[in-house]
Amino acid sequence: MNHTGTVILETARLSLRPFTLEDAPDMYKNWASDPKVTRYLTWTPHASVEETKQIVGFWVEQYGGDLFYQWAIVLKEINEAIGNISVVQQDEDLETAVIGYCMGQKWWGQGIMTEAYTAVLAHLFGRVGFNRVAATHHVANPASGRVMVKCGMTYEGLRRDGAKDNQGKFCDVEYYAILKKDWMQYKSSLR
Repeated sequence: MNHTGTVILETARLSLRPFTLEDAPDMYKNWASDPKVTRYLTWTPHASVEETKQIVGFWVEQYGGDLFYQWAIVLKEINEAIGNISVVQQDEDLETAVIGYCMGQKWWGQGIMTEAYTAVLAHLFGRVGFNRVAATHHVANPASGRVMVKCGMTYEGLRRDGAKDNQGKFCDVEYYAILKKDWMQYKSSLR
């Protein structure tokens, strides 16, 4: 595999790039403090912009390594970070990555996450060389599963009590994945 770390990826509407400390106020305002955004995630809303700054600061420290993938989703039209997408787990031996993402509710339903996810998949398969990319979502959040399907991923099943929510309670999660060979077919079907 040819790990790159978090490199800048451009789409029609988005710039996916490493976070900077200056992104913390946008992250706090646009999604990290919103209980509707974090409702189905593993972490609770941030209590202050200081909490967000600490997390962004940790990410900034990690950017020197080629194995760290954490993108700010910046909407070019307003030049603000409106969400993030990252590799939350990876297995070198199996050449597998697991993706996590979230975005401010103001931008839901506009195809923005699908656009970001598609760019990340193209990078992880085409440049890095992963063979499989997977993702999960809380069963009560089917919109997240629709993003995965729009990106060509296949539903692989339900894992009962497969995760804990942001209140520490067990929850069921649905699994999706796409293989590199399937991505190549899916990508050519988009042309």
